[in-house]
Amino acid sequence: MAEAADFQGTSASPARRWLRRTGALLAGAPLLAGLLQLPAAAPAQAASSDTVSVSLDSLTPNAPTDGDTLTVSGTVTNNGKQPVSGAHVGLRVGPLLNTRSAIDAVAQHPDEVQGGTGSEVGGKYEEKFATLSPGIAEHFSISVPVNKLDLGDDGVYEFGVLLSGQTAAQPWDRVLGAQRTFLPWQPSEADTKTRTTFLWPLLSTVHMTAKTGAGELQTPVFLNDDLAKELAPGGRLAQMVDLGKDLDVTWVIDPDLLASVDAMATGNYRLPGDGDATTPGPRDHQAIAKQWLANLQKAVAGKEVVALPFGDPDLASLAHNGTSVTGSLSHLKDATDVAAITVNTVLHVTPSTDFAWPVEGAVDPAIMKVATSAGADRVLARSDSLQETAGLSYTPSAARPVGGGTTAVVADARLSTAFEGDLTKADSATLAVQAFLAQSLELNAQTDKQRSIVVTPQRMPTASQAQAMAAALKALQGGNWSQSQDLGTAAKDKPDANATTRIPSESAYPSSLRSRELPRAAFEQVARTQDKLDSFQVILSHQSRVVTPFGRAINREMATSWQGRGAEAESFRNGVEGWLDHLSDQVKLIQKSETKLSGRSATIPVTVQNNLVQPVGHLVLRLTSSMPTRLKIGGKAYSEQRVEISGGHSQSVKFTTSANANGRVTVVAQLYTEDGVKYGDAVSFDVKVTEITPTVMLVIGGGVLLLVLAGFRMYTQRKRAAARQAEEDGPGTAEEPTDAPGNPDAPADRLPQKPEESGSSGGADDPEHPSDPAPDTAPESTDPSGTGERVDR
Repeated sequence: MAEAADFQGTSASPARRWLRRTGALLAGAPLLAGLLQLPAAAPAQAASSDTVSVSLDSLTPNAPTDGDTLTVSGTVTNNGKQPVSGAHVGLRVGPLLNTRSAIDAVAQHPDEVQGGTGSEVGGKYEEKFATLSPGIAEHFSISVPVNKLDLGDDGVYEFGVLLSGQTAAQPWDRVLGAQRTFLPWQPSEADTKTRTTFLWPLLSTVHMTAKTGAGELQTPVFLNDDLAKELAPGGRLAQMVDLGKDLDVTWVIDPDLLASVDAMATGNYRLPGDGDATTPGPRDHQAIAKQWLANLQKAVAGKEVVALPFGDPDLASLAHNGTSVTGSLSHLKDATDVAAITVNTVLHVTPSTDFAWPVEGAVDPAIMKVATSAGADRVLARSDSLQETAGLSYTPSAARPVGGGTTAVVADARLSTAFEGDLTKADSATLAVQAFLAQSLELNAQTDKQRSIVVTPQRMPTASQAQAMAAALKALQGGNWSQSQDLGTAAKDKPDANATTRIPSESAYPSSLRSRELPRAAFEQVARTQDKLDSFQVILSHQSRVVTPFGRAINREMATSWQGRGAEAESFRNGVEGWLDHLSDQVKLIQKSETKLSGRSATIPVTVQNNLVQPVGHLVLRLTSSMPTRLKIGGKAYSEQRVEISGGHSQSVKFTTSANANGRVTVVAQLYTEDGVKYGDAVSFDVKVTEITPTVMLVIGGGVLLLVLAGFRMYTQRKRAAARQAEEDGPGTAEEPTDAPGNPDAPADRLPQKPEESGSSGGADDPEHPSDPAPDTAPESTDPSGTGERVDR
C-alpha cells in the first residue's frame, strides 16, 4: 500500500497543480472563487480526455548506459475538432519504480494524461509545432544525452513523452496527450546477473493430411498452401528463423513442422482440388521449402534444440478428456518416440525430448501425470499457474522438484506474456519491449541471490511479435544485468528451498482454457480410427505405406493448435477416418446375384477385388450356408479359404457345395483377417437348388435301355446277314473270305484303299459318335530331309 501511495503521490498533472495554486491565491476571496469555479473545472476535464494521441514508435537504445544519447521518435495526432496551437513534445523522467507491480500499474494505462511522470527535461530537448490540425499526424524525433536526464540509482524509471498545447476554447497551456513507458538504467555490470532462458518456439498449425498419392512416391496431400506463405521471405516462420539465428535462445520445435516442410521440399506435394481431385503444389514452393530448411539447419547449429512430441499433442485435453478412452496415452508415447528421429533426420541434430509443454504453462495433477507418461520428466509450467504461496519477496528460480522424479520448470508469467496482443504498430511493439526489459531488470534487483529464470512465450508468435521479441532479447543479451542460459541447465539448477512445489488442484485450472479443449468425442474418434487402421494393416504386404501416414495423421488429430477451433478439428478427424475407410473399401467382395444349382453338387465362385496398388494377403474368405440341412458348403455349414491378391487385380475363389433338397438358400460370404476379425462388408446371395426327381431318373433310365436294345438288335441282324452270305458262297468261305486283308487273290476293288487314294472319309479316323471331337484331317507334310518319314505339321 505504501508503494501504491508513493506512486499516486507523483501523479499530479500540471493542470491540477495550476488549479491548486489558483485555489490557494483565491482562498481569501470566496465570492471571486465561486465565480471562478466553473472555468476552473474545464481544464481538469480537458486533461482527462485524449485530445491528442502520442505514438512512441522508437526508443533507442532500449537500455541506455553512460555516454549514450537517447533518441525518441514517433507521431502526434490531433483527435479533436479544434486546432492545437503552441504545441510541443517534451520528455519527462518519472520516479524510480521499485516493484514489479508498480511497473504493471504504469503499463496498464500508458496513455493516461493525468499520470505523474516528473518534470520535463529542460533546454532544447523538445519539438515544437505551431499548429496541429484536426486529424493530422505529425512526426517528431528528439535526441537527448543520457546525462541530461538526471538519472540516479540503478533501476527502472518511468519515462514519458507528453504533448502540451492549447486550443481556442481553452487558451492555456496544458498536457493534451501522453505516452508512458520505462527506461531501464543499469550503466555498469550488476553484481549478480540473472541467468535467463528464452524459448524460441518453431511451431505451426496442422498442414498435412493422411492422404498420399498412388504409386511409389506416395505424394503427400496438404490441407492448403498456407505453409508456403509462412516459409516465404517475410513470412512468419521465415522471420522466426532469420531473427532467431542471431539470438542466444533454446529452440523448441514441433517435428511435424519439419516433416511437412521436408515433404514440400520434394516438390511433389499436392493440394485439394475440385471434389476428390488434387492438384500439384506450385513448383517454386519447393525452392522456398529447401531454403528455409537450409537456413534453419545453420541457425540451430551449436544451439540447444528441444523436440516436442510429434504434432505437439494437447496435454491438457488429453488429461481432462482423453485418458478414459482406451489407447489415448499410447498415441502420446508414439509421438514422443518419433520426435527425435524426425528432428535428427531433417536437421541433423540430436534434440532433447525430456520436456513437456502444456498449453500456456497451466498445470494440474492430471496434466502432470499425462505429461510425464511418455518419458518426459520436466514439465514447463508458468508462475501464474504454479503460484508462490510462501510469501517470498523475490521471484525464485524456475526449477521445482514436485515429486516422483519430476521437475516443474516454472516460467515467469510477466516476461512470458510480454509480447502477446497486436504488435503490428510500432508504438505497441516499442512499449512491449520496454516493459519486458523493465520487468527483467526489476526482477534482477530483487535480491543478490543467483537465480535461473525461464521465459516461455506464446507457441506461435506472429511476425510482428517475433520482431519485438528479438529486439528485446538483443537489448537484454547486450545489457548488464542478465546472461543467457540453456533450458537444460536451468532445469538442473539448484531449486529454491522456499519456492512453491505444490501442484494446483484440477478445480483451479482456468475455465477459459478448459472451454477450448478437445472433447471426449474427439478421442473416441481417434480410437475408432486406430482400430480401423489396426484391422487394415494386417492384410497389407507393405504396411509402412499406410501405417506411417495414418499414424502421423492421428498424432495431428490431437494437436494443441486445435484448441478453440473445434469445427476445424472435427473436419480434420473426419477426413482422416473417411480416407482410411476409402482405402479399406478397395479390398472387398463383389456383389453376386441369385445362383441356380441343378443337381446334388456344384461349385460356387466368389470374387474378391483388390483395387490397392499393393498386394494383400492374410485374408480368409468364409462362405456360410443359412440352411446347412438343405445346402452344405464343403460338406458342412461353412467353408473357408485363404486369399492373396496382387495389387489392382481380382480373384475368384471357388467353393464346392452339395444339395440335399430343393429350395432357396441364403449364402453369406465374409472376409476375415487371419486372427478372426471381420474385414469389410459381407455379401449375401441366394442359391436356388433344383434336385433330380425319380420321374426324371426313370425317363433317363428308359432312354438308356432303348439304346441298349437297339444295339443288340443291330448286332443280331448283322450276324444273320453274315450267315446267309456264307451259305450262298459255299463251304469254307466263311473261314477265309477272299476279300480279307492280305489275301493276294482278293479282287482289286475289294482291297482296302488309303483314304487319300479313294477320297473316302471313312475308316479308322471317322468319329464313332457325333459328340466326339473331330479328328485332325489336315494333309500331312513331307519330311524336308527327304527321308520319306511323315512329319506332323
